[in-house]
Amino acid sequence: MRGGLLVAGTTSDAGKSALVAGICRVLARRGVRVAPFKAQNMSNNSVVTPDGGEIGRAQAMQAHACGLAPSTAFNPVLLKPGSDRSSQVVVLGRVDGTVSARSYYDRKAALLDVVVDTLTDLRRRYDVVVCEGAGSPAEINLRGSDIANMGLAQAADLPVVVVGDIDRGGVLAHLFGTLAVLDAADQARIAGFVINKFRGDPGLLAPGLDQLRALTGRPTLGVVPWADGLWLDAEDSLSVVSDGVLGRPAPPHGDAWLRVAVVRFPRISNATDAEALACEPGVAVRYVTEASRLADADLVVLPGSKSTVADLAWLRRTGLADAVAAHARAGRPVLGICGGYQMLGRRIADPHGVETGDAVGLGLLDLEVEFDVDKHLGNPTGTAWGEPVRGYEIHHGRVVRSGDPGLVGPEGSERGHVWGTHWHGLLENDGFRRRLLERVGRAGFVAAPDTCFADERERQLDLLGDLVEQHVDTCTLEHVISHGAGPDLPTVTSGLAGSRP
Repeated sequence: MRGGLLVAGTTSDAGKSALVAGICRVLARRGVRVAPFKAQNMSNNSVVTPDGGEIGRAQAMQAHACGLAPSTAFNPVLLKPGSDRSSQVVVLGRVDGTVSARSYYDRKAALLDVVVDTLTDLRRRYDVVVCEGAGSPAEINLRGSDIANMGLAQAADLPVVVVGDIDRGGVLAHLFGTLAVLDAADQARIAGFVINKFRGDPGLLAPGLDQLRALTGRPTLGVVPWADGLWLDAEDSLSVVSDGVLGRPAPPHGDAWLRVAVVRFPRISNATDAEALACEPGVAVRYVTEASRLADADLVVLPGSKSTVADLAWLRRTGLADAVAAHARAGRPVLGICGGYQMLGRRIADPHGVETGDAVGLGLLDLEVEFDVDKHLGNPTGTAWGEPVRGYEIHHGRVVRSGDPGLVGPEGSERGHVWGTHWHGLLENDGFRRRLLERVGRAGFVAAPDTCFADERERQLDLLGDLVEQHVDTCTLEHVISHGAGPDLPTVTSGLAGSRP
């Protein structure tokens, strides 16, 4: 089998990333050489590839589903929002400037060539490439410059499947409307629909699917049920909610739960660092945005930030900075990761205007950081607390002075119960994570001796594959991948004056 497919969505967070990963897992199980692809991603959750580039975390997850190492070819354009009006642009793994929404519009024509060339090369090397769209193809105001949805489908001759999230309500209207607002050429590429996160009696939904097919001429290829066990590797920090427990933690091994509060910065990045803690039995991890939520926390985590100085100012405005300091003064543990690590120091210098200027840190570590123009990317290894560890680094901040012992060899800092590191992914190291939980030292809490984060990730990828295998018409899907959307699909209009033919 050879071919390609674009999975588009009616909205952001409709389930595109999960469906792509599930399809990739199914094909890989069947011996198909399959790779993922997302032309343009907008996310502050990223990873460093083995060749030293930066891509969206969802594409790394999808690569794992294929049995592949992450590659910059899987996500050639990554936008990392630093504010509501600007984003850093990463092209083929490397920073290539900062843009506003309007200035990025002018760059898209050149980036389309990069995207298509990269995808063409992937299709030479793999039997199937499963592409993920961005946002929704129904954003017709952006169609003229689109490089990730129907613009990519036309340029690369791809059939399209549209997925909608029924849990949000209105999914039949979303699917019909997404198709109806597209022009005839784009509609001709849409082969069918998938409904995601269904709960209830499938028999009650069936008449609606029959009517949707009658209205559009397209089948619904699958209805994927809600699955509580899917929560790792969230695509976007917008899906990280405050005050709810992350994941589905198993009961504690001892007679007490350990409570972790992760500060949800406005520009949080690599929020997924906390997910490994949430895999531990008896560990309740919450994202928090107000000071009162730190009062009963055993461990406070300051995660990464795309705008460290601005998020540090927010930390002070909300009273969270004082609460973190009080938590540390009481001898209770604080962990800072990347931007959160930099905030824990005495001073942040910004001589090149990388962010918004210098800042005074929280002073909980004897640390001074200076922002470099060039971003540091790496996949380091080392030893921490007697355990072998590996991680990845994505940061502009450079440690120019530290008076504290290093946490990971000379990297990072440790002062009493305040710890910090530039390494993302450190908590995915099982031995180190157990040492951390033991050092938090809550009475009655017992760290599980056998939690394996890598195995948990594999279980979730297998679950995605199982859901697709059991609830999606994979025979029809494989035919679409190999042969396209098919001829003579009807063009749909909304029935309103001014509808596009």
